[in-house]
Amino acid sequence: MEALGARLAALLHAGDVVLLNGELGAGKTTLTRGLGAALGARGAITSPTFVLARTHPTASGVPLVHVDAYRLASAAEVDDLDLDLDGSITVVEWGADKLDGAIDSWLALDIERPHGGDPASDDAPRHVRLTPHGPRWDGLRLPPET
Repeated sequence: MEALGARLAALLHAGDVVLLNGELGAGKTTLTRGLGAALGARGAITSPTFVLARTHPTASGVPLVHVDAYRLASAAEVDDLDLDLDGSITVVEWGADKLDGAIDSWLALDIERPHGGDPASDDAPRHVRLTPHGPRWDGLRLPPET
């Protein structure tokens, strides 16, 4: 998941929003950690469950905003966080249906962890479905693995 996050980082710039959906332990925060490392984000990338949103300065000057929307019920509650969606790269965990009307383009990643084996293992395989939404992501091509 960290490697996928690093690959995604190569595509992102200010104003981009990435929604991460998946059950607990699917790898949402791990993906964000890889994205943050590739962007040169300062500070530990941990789940912002209790603070709801955490901003990390990056090497490029475009902040990485990491949001956990699990406890939020609607787009209005996300809007109440007063996020700088235009000036940041924003990653929203548990973001399905919680930014309706707030943005016109986003990248959704649905992460599934196959059942069986050790679900807590970072090495357990994940299946990721990447769905582009809006004009920003027309013709999306993910950079190759290195």
